Amino acid sequence: MRISIHSPGDLGLAVRAARRAGNVRLDDLAAVAGVSKQFTSDVEHGKPTVRLGLVFKLLCELGVRLELDIPEDAARELASLRTKHGQPPASKPASQSSKSKQRG
Repeated sequence: MRISIHSPGDLGLAVRAARRAGNVRLDDLAAVAGVSKQFTSDVEHGKPTVRLGLVFKLLCELGVRLELDIPEDAARELASLRTKHGQPPASKPASQSSKSKQRG
């Protein structure tokens, strides 16, 4: 399910919901992700100054994928930057590719 995130608090609630839905204890998630229990609690409570790289560790352990919806011209610029830096192009989300199949 896709949801919109507008604040650290929104992200924190989503992390907490994913953890609880998976019946994972806060301290167990922290241990598996290699972060502290306090950090995990801070994320779930929407602390705005948490380290983004560590948030990605938590999301990964919970099986939560983070996507950005950027304007089309920004997407073209991103593709150019990825090529310049030797990175593979981004794959299109499943919802876009299924829409294009329906049109064709």
